[in-house]
Amino acid sequence: MFDSINGIPVHPLVVHAIVVLLPLATLGTIAIAVRPSWRGPSGPLVVAAALVATVLCPIATSSGEDLEKRVGNPGEHAELGDTLVWFALALLITSAALVWLERRHGRSEETGRPMVLSIVAVLAVVIGLASVVQVYRVGDSGARAAWGDGSTSSPGD
Repeated sequence: MFDSINGIPVHPLVVHAIVVLLPLATLGTIAIAVRPSWRGPSGPLVVAAALVATVLCPIATSSGEDLEKRVGNPGEHAELGDTLVWFALALLITSAALVWLERRHGRSEETGRPMVLSIVAVLAVVIGLASVVQVYRVGDSGARAAWGDGSTSSPGD
């Protein structure tokens, strides 16, 4: 099902979308975490980017399994790739929580709400940074699986 589009493997196409969207969602999450005034206007866009990246993770996994049948086992890359959806999901949840709590706090002066917002903001930043590290790890292992650990040409070529 997720094998190719016009002869081009779907996996690298979807993966590149994730490689762009998940770090962008992380930057957006960090921005709305440190600048509460941005949560209203920019928050939904950040949540949308995290949502799309999260939805694309299982598609990347499935298309990677189809590609694996044609080119062989990528080793560690497949294992790391399976974990990325959990990082993306955690980022989605914390960014959405920031936006939701900010909207709710704006309507209510309930005591303790700013502390909850601060805790969620710190958690969102940590999760965002962890997700970027995981994107790097998955991508690096994928590049090594596709291209090998070293260069195929010598310096004088």
